Amino acid sequence: MDKPDWKAKELTPGQLSERSGVAISALHFYEREGLITSRRTSGNQRRYHRETLRRVAFIRISQRVGIPLGDIRTALDTLPEGRTPTRKDWARLSTAWRTDLDQRITQLTRLRDNLDGCIGCGCLSLGSCSLVNSHDQLGQNGPGARVLDVELNHP
Repeated sequence: MDKPDWKAKELTPGQLSERSGVAISALHFYEREGLITSRRTSGNQRRYHRETLRRVAFIRISQRVGIPLGDIRTALDTLPEGRTPTRKDWARLSTAWRTDLDQRITQLTRLRDNLDGCIGCGCLSLGSCSLVNSHDQLGQNGPGARVLDVELNHP
């Protein structure tokens, strides 16, 4: 079996998947979501430009640090003519995401440090809950769970 030509200008979905470590189904999903593009051959087969490798790497690393796909799409949309992100682009975009990441780190640190006092009850009555219901503030709103479907915003 011949080795793929990794210097080729276009890659098949299988080649892109193998080289990037991303499943073909994920590549198709990224394409449906407008994160990457392909062209179709005369036989209706997808072909990805080689630079899509960097774009997929950008998407994966952004996801790994917790950036939602919608924010990744918005960031990619800021690039002129849909070009592949450069190191300078990554520096600019990651700086813009830093505040959000710092807030999440703070929130996760608080959760980790106070987890032993939480019983996962939705803060029904735990007067000493320092995670969500400090000083039983939610008890003033009546009986029952008050935060089961609400995003946890910590002061």
